[in-house]
Amino acid sequence: MATVDDVCAIARALPQAVESVSYGTPVFRIRDKTFCSMSRDNSSMGVKVPRDDRPELIEAEPEKFFIQRNDEGFHWVRVRLAAIDDLDELRAILIDSWRQCAPKSLAATLDD
Repeated sequence: MATVDDVCAIARALPQAVESVSYGTPVFRIRDKTFCSMSRDNSSMGVKVPRDDRPELIEAEPEKFFIQRNDEGFHWVRVRLAAIDDLDELRAILIDSWRQCAPKSLAATLDD
């Protein structure tokens, strides 16, 4: 199971990631675009995804991916940390979200 400390360590390591706090929880941005935010109870994180991919993610793994009512209008999905099997999976999710927000030239510099 992934933890909030795991999320923070991986997100902080991404190029030009900036950490802040919103409503008492960690939020990560790149150039003022949020790519990760923790839930208030630290049980899940919100990440940016292509809106068209959201239904497929939720249908394929509903125990892992979900949306909240206030996320419906955004390119955003929630990820339950308890459902993350290993840190490589967590890293891949965070990198995908970071790439959605990073300028293309910067995103191209990051190897998976």
